[in-house]
Amino acid sequence: MTAAPRIAVLGASGAVGRLLVTQALDRGLEVTAIARDAARIPVPDQARLVKVAADVHDAGSVIRAAGDADALVSGLGVRGGTPGTLTAGARAAVASGVDRVVWLGAYGTGESARPAGVLTRAVLWMLMRNELADKVAADRTVLTAGGTVVHAGPMSDGPLASGRRTVPLSEAPRRIFPAGVSRATVAAAMLDEALTPHHQGGIAVPLSRP
Repeated sequence: MTAAPRIAVLGASGAVGRLLVTQALDRGLEVTAIARDAARIPVPDQARLVKVAADVHDAGSVIRAAGDADALVSGLGVRGGTPGTLTAGARAAVASGVDRVVWLGAYGTGESARPAGVLTRAVLWMLMRNELADKVAADRTVLTAGGTVVHAGPMSDGPLASGRRTVPLSEAPRRIFPAGVSRATVAAAMLDEALTPHHQGGIAVPLSRP
């Protein structure tokens, strides 16, 4: 019997990270859940789940944790955290040697800043100005290495969208403000890309409706 793919989840204790873990387990995958404090990963212990403590500022710890994975997906977020954490995480993810890296970014930053429009850029600058440079540098690190960066609009705690789809940045709808999307839908899009990549080296945008 062929072993199920193993997915490493970086930032597994966060709002998106925990959904990446639970959805991957629901799909029958093996999961290595990585967080700075493994005890804070809010998913019950089970046979296909390994919880590992690793700090992105210690790249070696991430490399050791993720080394046997088939893909690495990151829900890492640092709102109000240590500057440079996202860039450190992206570098560690790339250095892990895992073939597929899928990184969570934000629509309206980096390569999606211009398509998002001036109002969205202004709002993000007010809300995230201390984190924007870190986000952009992390995205660039993953993209340069051939990974996929997922740029999501404003995220909610809603259910997985039944009509969801994922499009390249060039096909994302142009709006005054980007459409919202549930974290569950974003997590599903990231796992889809980890298992069957369609946007390697580029930006992918998850959408809730056709």
